Amino acid sequence: MLNRVVIVGGGTAGWMTASYFKAAFGERIDITLVESGSVGAVGVGEATFSDIRHFFEFLGLKEKDWMPACNATYKLAVRFENWRQPGHYFYHPFEQMRSVNGFPLTDWWLKNGPTDRFDKDCFVMASVIDAGLSPRHRDGTLIDQAFDEDGNEMQGLTMSEHQGKTQFPYAYQFEAALLAKYLTRYSVERGVKHIVDDVTKVELDERGWISAVKTAEHGDITGDVYIDCTGFRGVLINQALEEPFISYQDTLPNDSAVALQVPMDMERRGIRPCTTATAQDAGWIWTIPLTGRVGTGYVYAKDYLSPEDAERTLREFVGPAAADVEANHIKMRIGRTRNSWVKNCVAIGLSSGFVEPLESTGIFFIHHAIEQLAKNFPGEDWNPAHRDLYNNAIAHVMDGVREFLVLHYVAAKRSDTQYWRDTKTRAIPDSLAERIEKWKVQLPDSESIFPYYHGLPAYSYMCILLGMGGIDLAPSPALALSDPSAALQEFELIREKTERLVKVLPKAYDYFTQLG
Repeated sequence: MLNRVVIVGGGTAGWMTASYFKAAFGERIDITLVESGSVGAVGVGEATFSDIRHFFEFLGLKEKDWMPACNATYKLAVRFENWRQPGHYFYHPFEQMRSVNGFPLTDWWLKNGPTDRFDKDCFVMASVIDAGLSPRHRDGTLIDQAFDEDGNEMQGLTMSEHQGKTQFPYAYQFEAALLAKYLTRYSVERGVKHIVDDVTKVELDERGWISAVKTAEHGDITGDVYIDCTGFRGVLINQALEEPFISYQDTLPNDSAVALQVPMDMERRGIRPCTTATAQDAGWIWTIPLTGRVGTGYVYAKDYLSPEDAERTLREFVGPAAADVEANHIKMRIGRTRNSWVKNCVAIGLSSGFVEPLESTGIFFIHHAIEQLAKNFPGEDWNPAHRDLYNNAIAHVMDGVREFLVLHYVAAKRSDTQYWRDTKTRAIPDSLAERIEKWKVQLPDSESIFPYYHGLPAYSYMCILLGMGGIDLAPSPALALSDPSAALQEFELIREKTERLVKVLPKAYDYFTQLG
């Protein structure tokens, strides 16, 4: 029986993997995690997909257990500012798309929308976010649903299914370093061996499989399965096993970032429960409000902007609060390792692959990979079918998200700098080009988006197309023959529900104060 797992690298990827596997297999698995005391984590992954709720549920953790320890807040959407034109914004929310008479409400909006804001007309969450509110009442009730503290905390409003994955109405934002610290305690308490040491060499046997990792002070550490969580360096998968890396830079040119962690009076500032992506001359700036600070960073392409100018722009964007904050410059490796499972080594996290954090996919990739490895964990015969199933799943998720992110730039109407003009002429995946032509006459559905699971349902594509404004869209011609009264009634119901919720939900900051 293969049951000895060695995880090389800590951070979010390493400790999420260790904690999940302990929760899954308990004492039947032996886990050793070795991490350097001198190599820092990248630490830009502070926002998530709503799928992350499955992770905490699997570990048996409720929000009150871990959120205060990680300065966590709710994320109801991604807010895009200035991608169409200065001053314009829209939301991509975690909320199921409603349908009327077999057509998505966005189709009816193109035909008979009450206002020019599809997100506010078609979704409740947009107005909730604008008001800076919590999706939970003070007593824990989720929006307008019954809530049982001793029951399933994960039940709630507008859950939808996409290829077998449940989507919840919100995700989380947190300090990645604090989450890693929290999961370290969780894992060690359950028997994970934690070694702080530098890996000096990766030993290979005569087959080219990993036989041990040699450390500076603890000697050789051996196992059956080795998990590479060493970040962009890919110490095991790329360096020792020489598995090649497939770059996405031809379609996603942003390769650099500069980040700031800015302490702020969040009671005075208020918490907008979303991640904001604000377009800039050569990329975009993320803003993530936490309970004690704001995480922010400029993602850019070095061919269009120097690190010095990027940092200056970011500091000006944040204002005086950023004056004495140390900047963290990051060189991003955009793309994926060709195969994330090679021989007896599995890469999880940045060593496996990464795209720019435009839709907060970094931690989603980690969670997805952990689930896939748990499902395909090898037996003593090392049946290659498990490896192939894992590698296919990881490649599909990465390639699908790549397409979705490229769509953001292709669909963005902004064209005021060379960077933005080039986004309209840069090569895009052939499959995406074909899909866009279809979406011009029929909004995306489950049959016309990337065909393999990648965490993004069809309505996500609708939101980007409708919000960015750079691609001409048309409602289905069939709507000309359909009675719009039911759709108009649905728009009115959303408006009434929004007005009611805005009056009764607490401010996000107030909710987190009582949670902690």
